Amino acid sequence: MTKLPATSFADSTAALLAFRNAREWKQFHTPRQVAAALAIEAGELQQTMLWKTDAEVEVALGNTDFMVEVGDELADVLSFTLLLAHDLGLDPAKLIEAKLKKNEERYPVEKSRGRSTKYTKL
Repeated sequence: MTKLPATSFADSTAALLAFRNAREWKQFHTPRQVAAALAIEAGELQQTMLWKTDAEVEVALGNTDFMVEVGDELADVLSFTLLLAHDLGLDPAKLIEAKLKKNEERYPVEKSRGRSTKYTKL
């Protein structure tokens, strides 16, 4: 089993690459395939809560088995996200920082606090 220090995106990415490379799976991980896998895993994460009300999900969040299932699916989403970012030469932390800056401009606090309105409608 791969020991994952998980102290940073770089550490997690390195562990994922070591896992992938040991199995010679890079050949199957084209950007298109990894993006598809990411979408599928996001769907599987969503499926853990499918047909539950918000109240039922809140109750389920206190269930260890449910949280393990959600955690496994979230780990898959994060793993494919990190692999795709690596393969495209993108830094996840910088991507998040840039997007947060863009969203700060799109969603000024004084216009968006407590509202779910899209920035084009504020």
